[in-house]
Amino acid sequence: MQEPLEKPSTNRYAWLNTCLNRNSLVRCLEAIQDLLVISLCIGLFSFMTIQLRAMFYSLLPPLNFQVVTSDILFLLILVELFRLLIIYLQEQRISIGVAVEVSIVSVLREVIVRGVLEAHWTQILASCAFLLVMAVLLVVRVWLPPTFNGIDPERRISIRNKILAADPSSESNEHIDSQAMASILAEANNRVRSEH
Repeated sequence: MQEPLEKPSTNRYAWLNTCLNRNSLVRCLEAIQDLLVISLCIGLFSFMTIQLRAMFYSLLPPLNFQVVTSDILFLLILVELFRLLIIYLQEQRISIGVAVEVSIVSVLREVIVRGVLEAHWTQILASCAFLLVMAVLLVVRVWLPPTFNGIDPERRISIRNKILAADPSSESNEHIDSQAMASILAEANNRVRSEH
């Protein structure tokens, strides 16, 4: 008679799953990503201080208005990018509003530095169209549907922050008073219903 073949393992990578727990791997990768963003923040901050020093030197006589304006607007762009990285570190998401604001300030900086009268009319028209699209995106993003199948990450994060602010003694969501959580969730749901 024939001997039955050994039953192949149902999971070929079972040893890999036991060695590398998926949750711990994801947490490790998120920590590495946070370290990369922190290094970007440190680099951007040091570049902002160098740029600030250069801007103060450009304020010395002879004063060139275009250079000073360009430096100030470039610093504002760097500040907005720094704010975008900080928001990412805090909330683990990219803020559309801040990204659009950075784009708008960047385009306005180029228009101001080059001068409206010196630029070709097609460039001015393209800049106006881009600024119009960015303004529409800023307005429309308020009415965009939630990102993930009925889950609005911005709303969840703001609710979580309110809950943590209601009970400052707790360091995690596990020890939050259930009455405080229920009242804040009810308030948030009522506000969402009244908006629609």
